[in-house]
Amino acid sequence: MYNQIRQTWRKVYREDKAILKDRVERWKKGGAIVRVARPTRLDRARSLGYKAKQDYVVVRVRLSRRGKRVKRPTSGRRPKHLGVLKIKPNVNYKETAINRVQRRYPNMKVLNAYYVYKDGKNVWYEAILKQL
Repeated sequence: MYNQIRQTWRKVYREDKAILKDRVERWKKGGAIVRVARPTRLDRARSLGYKAKQDYVVVRVRLSRRGKRVKRPTSGRRPKHLGVLKIKPNVNYKETAINRVQRRYPNMKVLNAYYVYKDGKNVWYEAILKQL
């Protein structure tokens, strides 16, 4: 059954983007960290430890895709090597999402997170939490 759910998700993600775009419009208007009733991708959530029990919570996190570059110096003398290019972030989006959820819900343990959607400005992850 979960294999069929996975195949359906892939099909929707590749071919029927209109369904997802309607959802994403609603997600953009909501908050950055939103508790959801049930996982968007049930197969992925189950494989990462989600169970439909009272102690388990699913949270959707919106992350901005901007701000990964270092700004150029604007005042004072210009250094020969500005130190702007080839600077990569040390923490990826998934880890950033997990850290933000952990700060928001200190009484819960984050089991894992999985990718949901990405557009030009934002990335969405869903994190699975368990009550301590």
